[in-house]
Amino acid sequence: MDDAPRAQKKLRRIDRFGERLKNRRASLSPSLLSVVDYIDQHRHAVLGKSALEIASETGTSDATVIRAIQALGFEGLVDLKDTLEAHIGETDSPSEKMAATTQELASSADSAIDFVVNDHRNALDALSSPANRAGMGKVISVIRDAKRIGVFGIGASGILATYAARLFSRNGYPSYALNLTGIALAEQLLTMEEGDALILMAHGRPHREGMTTIAEAERLGIPIVMLVGQEDTVLRKHAEASIVIPRAKSDHVSLHGPTLVCIEAIMLALAGSARERTLESLDRLLTLRTAIRPSKK
Repeated sequence: MDDAPRAQKKLRRIDRFGERLKNRRASLSPSLLSVVDYIDQHRHAVLGKSALEIASETGTSDATVIRAIQALGFEGLVDLKDTLEAHIGETDSPSEKMAATTQELASSADSAIDFVVNDHRNALDALSSPANRAGMGKVISVIRDAKRIGVFGIGASGILATYAARLFSRNGYPSYALNLTGIALAEQLLTMEEGDALILMAHGRPHREGMTTIAEAERLGIPIVMLVGQEDTVLRKHAEASIVIPRAKSDHVSLHGPTLVCIEAIMLALAGSARERTLESLDRLLTLRTAIRPSKK
């Protein structure tokens, strides 16, 4: 039996929320309709919002939000979020995302190159947009005078956090990575101090590590800037500045090159804003390297 139709069937997700909204729209009151239309138009953001927050966005009450959700046949907000998340695909395994991606590549090296180039081109076009250029300026103004820069990211973004912290430090901006998960992150968070600034990479659904890091930064009065994958993410309300770097479709492999480019752009912008500071740090780095290398005779 051919595996392709089976794979396509497995990868095709049913939009249960969309179907229920379509079937029940005519029976909803204007207030309930305003809630469900907001949810429909802001699905990623809703994953991280409470009923009170949704009510605030829609000019209704939290009770109205729950009634609207139940009017579509969901038990409550948690049931709704589980349904939305299943359709968006943010909890898919890496193997499913790779299956969805490679299914479109037709086992061709050329198509793989096209996929990567097109994904990066779209992200870099977004990075150079007027909104993100303005966002970059705000990011630099927030972190430029910080005592130190903390860089948060977990998973693959954790590797980028390590690289970013090293890159900023060698160019005159002492930095540290916040890139562990679970309770191991708690010890890293102890290094955060008043006077620092925080760069937070948040490309998916708000998770416990990210929200705990945000809460600790806010407790210490540390300004937060974010690199996000979705313009409507609820996390942006915690940021003084943000840059939106769109990623591949939710059921496809996510590429991290555009985030790396953004980090390097931030580094160069920092260097340009305080050139002498960067050059002094690099000169000192060269002196230390010379002292470490064995002398040539």
